Amino acid sequence: MSPLPRFLRLPAERQEAILRVARGHFAEQGPEGASYNRIIEAAGFSKTAAYQYFDGRDDLLAAVLDDVLARLLGVLGPWEPAPDAAAFRAALETGTRELSAHLRAHPDDLALAEVAAARPAGAVWAAWFEALVDDGLRLGVIRSDLDRSLLVAATAAVLRAGDSWALAAWRDGREPDTGQVWELLRGLWGGPRDGGGNGTGRRDGDGGGRDAD
Repeated sequence: MSPLPRFLRLPAERQEAILRVARGHFAEQGPEGASYNRIIEAAGFSKTAAYQYFDGRDDLLAAVLDDVLARLLGVLGPWEPAPDAAAFRAALETGTRELSAHLRAHPDDLALAEVAAARPAGAVWAAWFEALVDDGLRLGVIRSDLDRSLLVAATAAVLRAGDSWALAAWRDGREPDTGQVWELLRGLWGGPRDGGGNGTGRRDGDGGGRDAD
């Protein structure tokens, strides 16, 4: 689903205003509970005009969720190659902190982030995870004895699960220990703890692709 061409021809400011109103309603009342008629009334156009922009309520919801994903990706920015394993981890932790700050500052995005993340991954979203994994493989942070596509899928699954877990904690007023997500990734990736990889995703002498205790 996507907005009809006439919506995409609206000025960017008008598109954002409509999506902002709809995002607020879906966030407050839930994706299933928000009233389409109330949304379009609040956005300032008639039901007849609304059907020139969207096929219906589900189409509008899809547009809002896609916009939420785009906003979250905008916070993360493209993954840039890191000079070493320590910088790789620092970049990932920085992205996590910035995303956390954005979600706290934008409660509508926070309310809809989990639903938005459950949508089929778009090409840009998938490309971010691919760039992350490719960089980790290059640095030896990520083990190289597994299929790349499996590593990408598993990494995305862990990060999305971590996002859902953190979102639930924030909604409950708790501060999640995001270091636990890093521990999950380290276990999945089987690379060195804080750098010094030999380019294979394994530490010399550990024999198993994980850190020796």
